[in-house]
Amino acid sequence: MQNAKGLEYEVRGAGEPVLLIHGSHVAHAFLPLMVEPALADRFRLIRYHRRGFAGSARHSGPFSIEQQARDALLPLQQLGIDRCHVVGHSYGAITALQLALDAPHAVQSLVLMEPPLWTAADAGVNAERLAPLVELYRSGDPRAAVDAFMELVGGADWRVEVEKALPGAPEQAYRDAATFFEVEAPALAAWSFDAEQAHRLSRPILFLSGSASGPMFEAPRQLFLSSVPHAEDVVLPGLNHLLQVQSPGPVARSIADFLARHPL
Repeated sequence: MQNAKGLEYEVRGAGEPVLLIHGSHVAHAFLPLMVEPALADRFRLIRYHRRGFAGSARHSGPFSIEQQARDALLPLQQLGIDRCHVVGHSYGAITALQLALDAPHAVQSLVLMEPPLWTAADAGVNAERLAPLVELYRSGDPRAAVDAFMELVGGADWRVEVEKALPGAPEQAYRDAATFFEVEAPALAAWSFDAEQAHRLSRPILFLSGSASGPMFEAPRQLFLSSVPHAEDVVLPGLNHLLQVQSPGPVARSIADFLARHPL
């Protein structure tokens, strides 16, 4: 792994650059795509660990979505890349979206994999869902809090699935629990996406989701597609929020097909 001002990252392959921004908890979630031929044989893949995850620097205080987006530029700057494709998953998709808003010159195309874009009505429901998890964390049981969150978004077998694809990743998720519960959840609660922002999104966009992700991620999908009508919509059958961990091949092919149609 290389280091860009506290963020560890790796680069594989050759071709047009693609920045991969992981979500919360599973820092290595994009590792399966790094070896999928559809992407690895055609593109220069850049995978980094966001601040507070794995070997990247920890937070020293609050850290907003806008700051996350600025962080995402650090590996690109070190590599001398002015413009690239950007792929984000979950919380990383929110970061990717903010990057496209703040630095459109750096984004050639955008792939959003199930960003948690909730409406005001959804926010109340999700706050109720997350409240017991936050209480578990605050009570001194971060492992149980992470388990409860991951079961909510990835199913009861999340740990088995993740461990099989990414040995050691669940234990890393437990070690990184403070990043989500102390930093990222408050930052997401303070963030919003509105019609003005939607109007500013002119880059080609692919919204990629799983058919088994449920209403928690279906509502954000409908919201985004109604707000950004030029976005392409792909739903992969049988997959939940762990998309690229569960079935990296179809995910990689969907992304590669989209990127190839929107070259630098």
